[in-house]
Amino acid sequence: MTDTRSMTTRKQLLPQISKWLLMLLLLLPCYLWGQERTDTVRRPFYDTDEDTVPKVDVIDLAKDILHIKSKKVPTKRGKIYYSLIPVPTNIPGGGNALITSTNAAFYLGPRRTTRLSNVSFAPSFSFKGRFSFSFHSNLWLEGNNRNIVGDMRFIVNPMYTWGLGQGVPDGQRELVGNNYFRLYQTFLRRIRPGLLAGLGYHLDWHSAIRIRDNDSMDLPTFVKYKYGTTPGKHSVSSGVSLNVLNDTRQNSINPQSGYYVNAVLRFNPTFLGSNDNWQSLYVDYRRYFHFGPAWMQNVLALWGFYWTAIGNKTPYLDLPSIGWDPNNRSGRGIDQNRYRGKGLINLEAEYRRDITNNGLLGFAVFMNMNTVTQPDKYRFTAFHPAAGAGLRIKFNKRSNTNIALDYGISKDARIFYINLGEAF
Repeated sequence: MTDTRSMTTRKQLLPQISKWLLMLLLLLPCYLWGQERTDTVRRPFYDTDEDTVPKVDVIDLAKDILHIKSKKVPTKRGKIYYSLIPVPTNIPGGGNALITSTNAAFYLGPRRTTRLSNVSFAPSFSFKGRFSFSFHSNLWLEGNNRNIVGDMRFIVNPMYTWGLGQGVPDGQRELVGNNYFRLYQTFLRRIRPGLLAGLGYHLDWHSAIRIRDNDSMDLPTFVKYKYGTTPGKHSVSSGVSLNVLNDTRQNSINPQSGYYVNAVLRFNPTFLGSNDNWQSLYVDYRRYFHFGPAWMQNVLALWGFYWTAIGNKTPYLDLPSIGWDPNNRSGRGIDQNRYRGKGLINLEAEYRRDITNNGLLGFAVFMNMNTVTQPDKYRFTAFHPAAGAGLRIKFNKRSNTNIALDYGISKDARIFYINLGEAF
């Protein structure tokens, strides 16, 4: 009885705590802004000589321990900055997996006129039958005239599902097995300074879809949705997209200032291989406010996106779902797939700051909330909040890549995350 009352109290307090945390995240930087009199348009703090304290990262510590002499950092555009972490972490569907995440950052043009490009490679496996292989790329050509974005994944992917809208209680969720292949490629060209537009191709292929560990229940009956849920059938979505992008961030791995706006209108016709004709719209907005000296990390980051399926024949596993944004970083503190519907709105705020003057250690506090549409109508549910905090360890000061250790909580979950780079 005591445990039940305690859990009920936590569920009641969490929305209030989230509201106060959001107010803190918004008001604290405003106070700092008032104390700051310099121009907020600065050189990246990892690429400035204003600070008298030398920057330090994990690579520097390793060199000191192994007594490796440092060489002067080349200024050529071909220099590649690597970051690597092999870590065990929790995964959707339960259990732990060993994930090796590798990130390579580089410039394809002069640093002053070209944004930082990066590619990442992250294979993982678990002893419960989950395997994944993913490769992401974000390439900026010289002068930021072209942007090429790629996303390729293969996942043997048992994951929990709660159904549509608010979903069923945690005790009634079901484990769904499926093999998933994704291939996304987008090409954008500058149409005026800062604004790019282009075309993309997108393929989502799900196979071996079925409810595991419960022979008395099939997926169409459980989720009350018939598209892309037939046991033994493939779910294929193959289509093209129209894309518009406005990105003023110098570094997408750890943005310090600027903003990001991206709109993707996707068409999935049957003549390109889709099971049914359907469309979707994804609109993403991010804003970064930097406070204090240019060499110091002191950033308020805001993120919001709206994602909706257009039409009534979108496959179930391709419907908007929390944690399935393009980088799988939304909804920290909430289980991936916990909320799914024909429409999804997600809002997040995070405050990031250095702990040590040399930039080796930092912290972050964050909160997020999302809402999805109800199963039977295009009307949104109440917001589902989560909040948390994390530690930042500078792995590579040249690319400004952090190891991000985050712990998020919501009314139904407590989740620990380890990633290379910031969530957004």
